[in-house]
Amino acid sequence: MPEQQNIEYKSSWHDDYLKWVCGFANAQGGKIYIGKNDVGEVIGVEDYKRLMDDIPNKIKNLMGITAEVNLLQDSDNHFIANAERKAFIQIIVQPYSVPISLRGRYYYRSGSVKQELTGAALNEFLLKRSGHTWDDVVEPRATFADIDEKSLKAYIVMSKEKGRLPDVEGLTTAEILDKLRLTENGQLKRAAIALFGKDPARFYPNTFVKIGRFAKDDADLRFQEVEEGNIIVLLRNVLEQLNHKFLIRNIEFEGFFRIEKGEYPVPALREMLLNALVHRNYMGSFIQIRVYDDKINIWNEGMLPEGISLESLRSSHSSRPRNPLIADVCFKGGLIDAWGRGTIRIIDTCKEAELPEPELTERDGGFLVTLFKNNLTEEQLKKLGLNERQVKAVDYVKEKGKITNKEYQEINEISERTASREISELIKASILEQAGSFGAGSFFQLKCHDNANNAKITPK
Repeated sequence: MPEQQNIEYKSSWHDDYLKWVCGFANAQGGKIYIGKNDVGEVIGVEDYKRLMDDIPNKIKNLMGITAEVNLLQDSDNHFIANAERKAFIQIIVQPYSVPISLRGRYYYRSGSVKQELTGAALNEFLLKRSGHTWDDVVEPRATFADIDEKSLKAYIVMSKEKGRLPDVEGLTTAEILDKLRLTENGQLKRAAIALFGKDPARFYPNTFVKIGRFAKDDADLRFQEVEEGNIIVLLRNVLEQLNHKFLIRNIEFEGFFRIEKGEYPVPALREMLLNALVHRNYMGSFIQIRVYDDKINIWNEGMLPEGISLESLRSSHSSRPRNPLIADVCFKGGLIDAWGRGTIRIIDTCKEAELPEPELTERDGGFLVTLFKNNLTEEQLKKLGLNERQVKAVDYVKEKGKITNKEYQEINEISERTASREISELIKASILEQAGSFGAGSFFQLKCHDNANNAKITPK
């Protein structure tokens, strides 16, 4: 049996494996087998008598916990006498509700990987083990003078449309915040500063959002802007900044009426930003928005909660916010849905706009959502199954406007027969269409946008 999320096989014992014990204790518990290879076959361990004393003592002395350590024998081959069977050791580690450290360091088992917790991840872990979340902690440095009355009033106006907020008519700022559970014994919680603070960065340096405009890749930064403020302010200002400076608004006409149509659906952009603001790790890095010629993405620090996978985000899933107090206030204000449908809404609105399905990934210790402008980006073309030559040809057409069979041969250094076959595949996939006269004068150009978005090609 191969290794699983809560099972680890080791051919022999090294004290470094105490980190695995610590990782299991801080996660969901697990088992470590000493004397088994990577596929779970018993290979035996010779010094088991010494290890049966050393391992439990080291676990107790270095971590202050106990683990069940058992001596077992290979039972797969019943034709071997008991005395000749290979011995191996089983270590059963139970999960602990308090944080467990090894020589002052904390480890955590995530999936099939053991990782050391440091910085923001460690702070978040310790808070969780103490029964708190970042946003629920009192901020002793803050007073009610640090609350932005305009942001709070704007929030109340928004909340009235949904009818989720308790009646706050005639209440003072302190009373309203108390009703929202943003205070404790007359003191503001961190969530109050993040949501309605005049200057959240004075308390938490990385609460801003950085927006960068790039060309094709990260090496070509054209310009950038930084937006600061509380969540209510950021939601408004970041979307306005994107709309007026970073994104192109396509203009269409219906009769005498001028209609502006954005590159990306506004509901998807708004949901992406809200998702980052509500679920980010506020002890980590700032939110980063990258706008490219053919895509836009938003990254926030903080991995997905345990038990939720990237695949589950594409369908109905439970809601497990990293900052439950912030999430609750945003829900009452009508900003978010409390049923974990944010990512579904992003996907659905892109489909309705006839854009490719967004990409949801975990990267660099955080969560990244990417929207694509059309199916003709290099990433999207490769997903459709195009080979390197076909991708190169599409890029050529985007730059030159058209391509001939001879040009296809020249840029890819291939035969006419191969070029003809691959061009035919691109036509069948509704990516290219033939134009001009047939024969020597024929050329190929990109098919209309709507058809290209429905392109399909058989993977190689």
